Order: sequence, then C-alpha cells, then structure tokens
Amino acid sequence: MTRKTYFFSLILSVIFTSSCNHSKPPAIKHYPFTGRVVSIDSKSQTALIDGDLVQGYMEAMAMTYKFKPPSVLRDLAPGDSISADLVVVDHDPRDESTPEESWLENVKVTGHEKAPPTPSPTSFHMPSAGEDVPDFAFTNQDGKRVTLHQYRGKTLLVTFIYTRCPFPDFCPRMSGNFAEIYKHADTNPQLAALHLLSISFDPEHDSPKILRDYGFSVAHAHSAQLFGRWEFAAPRAADLPKIAEFFALTVKPEGGMITHNLSTAVIGPDGKIVSWYHGADWQVADVVRDVVSASSAEKASR
Repeated sequence: MTRKTYFFSLILSVIFTSSCNHSKPPAIKHYPFTGRVVSIDSKSQTALIDGDLVQGYMEAMAMTYKFKPPSVLRDLAPGDSISADLVVVDHDPRDESTPEESWLENVKVTGHEKAPPTPSPTSFHMPSAGEDVPDFAFTNQDGKRVTLHQYRGKTLLVTFIYTRCPFPDFCPRMSGNFAEIYKHADTNPQLAALHLLSISFDPEHDSPKILRDYGFSVAHAHSAQLFGRWEFAAPRAADLPKIAEFFALTVKPEGGMITHNLSTAVIGPDGKIVSWYHGADWQVADVVRDVVSASSAEKASR
C-alpha cells in the first residue's frame, strides 16, 4: 500500500507541476486604427503607415505593419488613407524571448491623396537614394565627438537603438544583424571600407560607458579593437528631433520605456544615401549587397 501511495502521489505531483508550468494563452487586444500609407515593401509583405493616435495603446507615429491576409497589400498604394483593426498579441512577461506581435486586419481604403502635399518643415521625410546626409554630430562610446562627414571615403551603415530596449524584434535584432555584418567584414575584402554606427535615441540614459558595455555585449567581444569598425554613439538631446526627422525615426518616451520604429541606412563614401530600410525584416545579405555595390561604385569613379 505504501508503494502504491507513493507512485500515486508522484503522478499527482507531475500533473500538478505540468499544470502550473503551463503558460496562459497570450492576451489578444483589438484597437480601431486609421492612418496613411507611406510606402509598401512587397518583399517583406509590410507597409510603412503614418498612423493616427491609437486610443489606449500608443501615440500617433509612423511604423511598419504586417497585414492579415498579406494579399491586402496588393490593393494598397502610397497615399491611401486606411481604416483597420490593429491586433496586438501581448508577449508573456515570464518569457522575454517572446516578443509582442501585432498586425492590421479588416483593412479598408477610405481615401487617396492623388498628388503628394507640398513639402513643409513638418512633412514626413523618408531618406531616398542619392540624398545628401547632413553632418550630424554624436558622442561615441569613448566620450569623443564624431560627425557623419568624418566617415567620408567609407561606406557607413547606420541604425538606431536604445540599450534598454526589451523587445527581441526591435533593437536587439538590429544589433544582432550588425554583429553578423561586423563578422563578415573581417573576412570579406569587399567590406574592408565598411564602418558601422549604432546610434542611441536615449541620450539621457545611454552614456559613453553604457554604450561601451552594450557594444561589448552585443558584439560578444571584449577588446576595444571592436570600436575601430563598429561604434556606438548618442546625440545631444537637443539634436535628436532633427536626426529623427531626417531618418524617419519616431521616438516616444512612455512609462520608462521608448515606443519607436526602426530605421537603418546605408550611406555611401560620398555621404549620400545608398539605401534605407524602415523595418526589422531586412536581411543581412541585402545590406551586404548594398555595401559592396556602394564600395564598387566608389572605386569605379576614381
């Protein structure tokens, strides 16, 4: 009887433990959404939407969205005004590796701007190929002042992050992609003239020391040699709005965190935009191809 009781108790314990460890289904929330289509990326099946205020969820901002079903994108064009349901699946707070997921569904076109509006100081700007990049200034991980023009003659790869970002599909993903490109640069002669720059939009928190430690962490390196090719920097808070405007970056501090979109740019040796990526779905191979193309064009022009 004692032996039977033991095994019976053991079975109950296993069932109870399994039940306790079972994660609750993620919470799914729906929000009314309106906005305007800025651009469409058919390859990643996403669109950059200049969204209005989403009551109870986030401020008005431009972000990249997925669509369900993806075929909806075929019926959209830049300039379209849309209404939709924004569906948000909360991540499990006990598992930070599970990111929050969101998409737009029940999409309807409510209007179309046939001609682009006259540019104004407050109009939405997207970096375009061939456009000159202003000489923005930053303080890097060593406390030194750097400017974008000092990288002339090299192909510069820029992305925007903040070190406290908790969502794997945002800043950590960008830093992971940069880490992979950094490794490629050490073995690929075509990337010899490549320089990487991760810019924080959280200058009040991301001091040179924090950026330096973050750099070592995401690059899995412990030598200052890292910063010879890959630097981490932050602008003055007063300069951030102009930098964000040029690179189509939206930044909204909220509850100790920052709601933001993603912006990554390849800048040629001549200081002009080669390509710009507005989401998280770009592939390392695509960016490497852009870098090689920019470097080859520079050599051919000599």
